[in-house]
Amino acid sequence: MIHLPSSLNLKKSLGQHFLKDEAICRQIVDALLVNPFTQLLEIGPGAGALTKYLIEIKDIDFKAVEIDAQKAAYLRSTYPALIPELIEADFLRMNSPFEGRFTVIGNFPYNISTQILFKILDWRESVERVIGMFQKEVAQRIAAHEGSKTYGVISVLIQAFYKVEFLFEVSEQAFTPQPKVKSGVIRLTPLRDPLPARTEKMFFLLVKTAFNQRRKMLRNAVKGLFTEEVLQEAIFSRRAEQLTIGEFADLTWKMK
Repeated sequence: MIHLPSSLNLKKSLGQHFLKDEAICRQIVDALLVNPFTQLLEIGPGAGALTKYLIEIKDIDFKAVEIDAQKAAYLRSTYPALIPELIEADFLRMNSPFEGRFTVIGNFPYNISTQILFKILDWRESVERVIGMFQKEVAQRIAAHEGSKTYGVISVLIQAFYKVEFLFEVSEQAFTPQPKVKSGVIRLTPLRDPLPARTEKMFFLLVKTAFNQRRKMLRNAVKGLFTEEVLQEAIFSRRAEQLTIGEFADLTWKMK
């Protein structure tokens, strides 16, 4: 187990839970190393549980982004090699840290993990892979398929561009303090085929509108996006959670 310095204070506002289980750290890094990469960004290194392994990887350009000034200072003093590579900033507000394609890794703060994914979606032309730890429920939602109660906006939008693999579960005991929920590590790998939607903007609008009233029949949830004639088609008698990603993409060609 990793012994954390008492001088480091956890901030609930930042959703901080320190990963302390070395076996889990190595398992995450092993999952990262399955695929080649030359540029790597770690989001929220915290006390450096993963960082100490990442800075050892040869022949890559590595950067880490940390919003908490106290944690950034600790990382600089503990891992001097990290000093030029540490960006003290809010990941959700920063510009892309690299030219060209890069991989993302992190034990993501629970309270902004979904926002992190949407930011990665904005950068999808550059992000070649993601290895991330999430609250288990969120990880399952990202990986969910149509017909599941957990299938929603984040499932469709991520899976429209990335293959999602739920790699393994992480128990509460792997963290300090222990969260009240289990965690899950997932890997995102870009899909080779382009999304067969009319435009990505229309696809995003349709998916978000459909799930905004997910209990309603699709006909009622998205009625403002289609003509009355199109809304009579059988597919609109289903609910959003019953449609595949391909069906959402196909429907964009019939939008007003």
